[in-house]
Amino acid sequence: SLFEKFEKAVVSTQSTGEQEKQKIRAFYEKKEKNAELQKKIQMSNLQNQARLKLLKQRENHLDEVVANTTVKLRTITNDLGKYQGMLQGLITQGLCQLLEPNVLIQCRQKDLQLVKDVLDKALKQYTQLSGLDVDINIDEKNFLASDIAGGVQLSARDGKLMVSNTLEARLDQIVKQKIPEIRTKLYGNNPNRRFFD
Repeated sequence: SLFEKFEKAVVSTQSTGEQEKQKIRAFYEKKEKNAELQKKIQMSNLQNQARLKLLKQRENHLDEVVANTTVKLRTITNDLGKYQGMLQGLITQGLCQLLEPNVLIQCRQKDLQLVKDVLDKALKQYTQLSGLDVDINIDEKNFLASDIAGGVQLSARDGKLMVSNTLEARLDQIVKQKIPEIRTKLYGNNPNRRFFD
């Protein structure tokens, strides 16, 4: 009958319309989810950039602290009494690290007399600590660079064993060992840090 055909056509049109509505709804839901995801990704990127910028600023500040310390380190050599005691300790420590029977010491040219003056005390202290004797020579031809803050460099076995006890080398060693502690003092505890060894 004509009426039944008409009803089928109406029902068919309604179901096609429903399907189209569902497709349109699904399309916009997907678009909304993608927009939300893009927003989250963008926010995460901004947070990471801010975090990296902060870390870079902290690293620059730390470098500045080390540079200022190096400048102050250079003034230590102006107090000859203090610097002589420091040289003696650096020589004794270097000898204890090498534990070799023949050692060559290098220093800055302007420190040559100071090193000669403290050598006997350093040798005596080394012998007391180690129970060993050592033959020490001071290199009077090849000096350490004049622009370093001071200190000595000891070598044995034709330069195969070397201990750099310049003031800069000691500062570098201290900074490497103490960097976590320095960061904590400057910036507080890092809540993201998981290992403390």
